[in-house]
Amino acid sequence: MDRADYLRKIRQDIRFDATLAGVALSFVTTWGLFSPRAIDEGTELLLRHIEVDPGDDCFDLGCGYGPIGLTLASLASEGRTLMVDRDFVAVDYAARNAELNGIGNAHAQLSNGFQHVEPTLRFDLVASNVPAKVGRELLMILLDDACRRLRPGGRIWVVSITGLRRLFERELKATFGNYAKVKQGKRYTVSMAVKQGASSF
Repeated sequence: MDRADYLRKIRQDIRFDATLAGVALSFVTTWGLFSPRAIDEGTELLLRHIEVDPGDDCFDLGCGYGPIGLTLASLASEGRTLMVDRDFVAVDYAARNAELNGIGNAHAQLSNGFQHVEPTLRFDLVASNVPAKVGRELLMILLDDACRRLRPGGRIWVVSITGLRRLFERELKATFGNYAKVKQGKRYTVSMAVKQGASSF
């Protein structure tokens, strides 16, 4: 294959199938998105351990092309799932993948964290595969916003590189007053926290 043919090939959408938390899904992706050829290890770990109720309203923070959000929407079929990303290409592919899989209770929206999300919306579950390069300042903002948007008893589930587990423990405890390490692997750690008490927001 010559260079011109190869360029034509790699400009086409990438397509693959995956089973996540027992849900069979098909994906279209493209170069430039995170982990475009297969589901990454952190996302797989998170979805192996996350607990979702059928009626949960879910929020996928930094959705990429949608593997977490579409899994949540499938598991929480009686609720609604909002997927957000600050990358318009990711949002486009997440919306396409929702349509491809016939998942009508998932919606993708462009937003920098919660910044551009309708202020009145509240959720039962927030999930995120947090980028390794997240800084403490951004993490503080994202966790504080998540706490404000969760209903009492709502849960936040995050997966991060294991080297950041202490940072996540500190910041989840500072924001939510509690923290649970769900699963620690060599490369990634899944953590969660619960919003306690009545909402003051």
